[in-house]
Amino acid sequence: MSKYQQILKQYWGYSEFRPLQEEVILSIANQKDTLALMPTGGGKSITFQVYGLSTDGICLVVTPLIALIKDQVENLRAKNIKALSIYSGMSAREIDITLNNAIYGDYKFLYVSPERLASDKFRDFLIRMKLNLIAVDEAHCISQWGYDFRPSYLAISELRALFPAIPILALTATATQNVVEDIQDKLLFKAKNVLQKSFQRENLTYLVRDKEDKNGYLLETIKKAKGTGIVYVRSRKKTREVAQILLAEGISADYYHAGLASEIRSEKQDNWMNGKSRVIVSTNAFGMGIDKPDVRFVIHLDLPDSLEAYFQEAGRAGRDEKKAVAVLLYNNSDKRRLHKLVTDCFPEQKNIQSIYQALGNYLMVAIGSGKGAIFSFRIEDFSKKFKFQISSVYHSLKLLERQGYVSYVENVDSRSRILFTIKRDDLYKIQLNSNEIDQFIKLILRSYTGVFNDFTYIDETLLARRSNASGEQIYEQLKFLAQQKIIEYIPAKKVPMVIFETERIEHSRIHISQENYIHRKVKYQHQVDSVLSYASKDDQCRSVVLLAYFGQSNSEPCGTCDVCTGDHKSGIKVSDFERISKKVVLLLQDQPYPIEKIIYALNETEVNVTKVSRWLLDNGKIKANSEGKLTAETKTQ
Repeated sequence: MSKYQQILKQYWGYSEFRPLQEEVILSIANQKDTLALMPTGGGKSITFQVYGLSTDGICLVVTPLIALIKDQVENLRAKNIKALSIYSGMSAREIDITLNNAIYGDYKFLYVSPERLASDKFRDFLIRMKLNLIAVDEAHCISQWGYDFRPSYLAISELRALFPAIPILALTATATQNVVEDIQDKLLFKAKNVLQKSFQRENLTYLVRDKEDKNGYLLETIKKAKGTGIVYVRSRKKTREVAQILLAEGISADYYHAGLASEIRSEKQDNWMNGKSRVIVSTNAFGMGIDKPDVRFVIHLDLPDSLEAYFQEAGRAGRDEKKAVAVLLYNNSDKRRLHKLVTDCFPEQKNIQSIYQALGNYLMVAIGSGKGAIFSFRIEDFSKKFKFQISSVYHSLKLLERQGYVSYVENVDSRSRILFTIKRDDLYKIQLNSNEIDQFIKLILRSYTGVFNDFTYIDETLLARRSNASGEQIYEQLKFLAQQKIIEYIPAKKVPMVIFETERIEHSRIHISQENYIHRKVKYQHQVDSVLSYASKDDQCRSVVLLAYFGQSNSEPCGTCDVCTGDHKSGIKVSDFERISKKVVLLLQDQPYPIEKIIYALNETEVNVTKVSRWLLDNGKIKANSEGKLTAETKTQ
């Protein structure tokens, strides 16, 4: 058993790695920059976690998903693995303590959001750390050709100058060939090195249904289906509406979106994970980092705006490798909505300038000042005050972010946390003076560890339950300890933020480059068109179309999707047609054959070969020569 397998067994309880995991670990162990393409649920995080534990130093993990940062850090700590995190919304004091712990505290993992990398202060601390690896999760975010480009990711390449000898591991579940090349270029790979697991999911059946009454179909399908599932919709309002429809029909369902408070989202997620809710209706906020193996169906009630997003969300079904289904519902109104979305996502430049000017006034940032300033920001209040449409404000902020003027961080969601600021001996003296304080401090120390070394997440509800007190009483006791300088207490809060990346300038000088506007709009239009093409065409296997989009050509039809099990215009099943037509064309590449010899050579039924050959001939895919023999139209066909 290798040392990597021993670590896997010790901390995760597995005796064997999943496909590709060990190859990735060995690649970075040989100090090779590595891009690993592994499908959703493929166990990407284990690759850098096992490697990080196998060698001296600390692994720097860059990821944009704050919820995922928290989940992974908590999971590592539950395994007695020392891990830290820094993300938007933390206080300066918390960040200083975390960075000092990363340098002096023998920690193995430091998770950071990409925005942190641009901080000079962070880099000053970083160069004092002994890094063993730089892991870049959701690596497609570094590519402007990716479906979720984030400008803050571009700063990752600057770490090369600080740590030229440290390998980089880039991880993503979905990337087209252009994005694969771009990731390696942007991260300054010393040599191209891509390790890829096939995107093919043999146990997952893809279905597209053209339905005007989507809710009716949804009810009928879920009543017939077995097991648990996810229903994806595009709006927060719709999550609640659809969940209520399901509940009214006796289906155990709940809804989920990023606008809910952290504790409510956690409760809903836990209920679904534990089987208390059978169906979760959600926006695309649900699913990141969630590994529920027994999801039997994923249904998209609305079309997503990219095949990358669809493939990732649909891929949350059937992770246990048992049969599962991904259903995409589609009708003519979806086509109109997606085309409108392209227009909405790219407001006119004069509108962007007006929103930037209003933003500066709203936050009271003077021209020439504000660089690095962070503000709480409620987009609904801002839009109402200045009479802007919320969607126009949102997309303008995103374009301003791409251009480097501001950053808009949605739903910074931080749980309550505490840090004891006095030494244990001094704490003991305080406990002797008050029985009430003594009992409350003992409750905290019984419930949480590490509270003297680092800010520790706490749950006021849990403390209330354990002490038979109300949440309000716990809050008041924590606040009292903070006032007495015994602890630092940061209550939970949930608020979006705007960060001025540069000083405020005259709005007339705001310019969105062609690369960030026209080129991105063309790219986005292509993504939308690819989704519409996938949904509307019914002449090619769904799996084949998806795999081809991600650069896996010449894959075989799945035989189970709605296209494969439907009839081809030739009169036979599509899966049979695709299989036989490939054989016919390949055979005729060498020399002309009469139909009788084709039938004999292919080991297929005579009637099917005849129907396929006739259709290929009628549609110009093959031709007949002067002798009546069939021949390929071209050698490259």
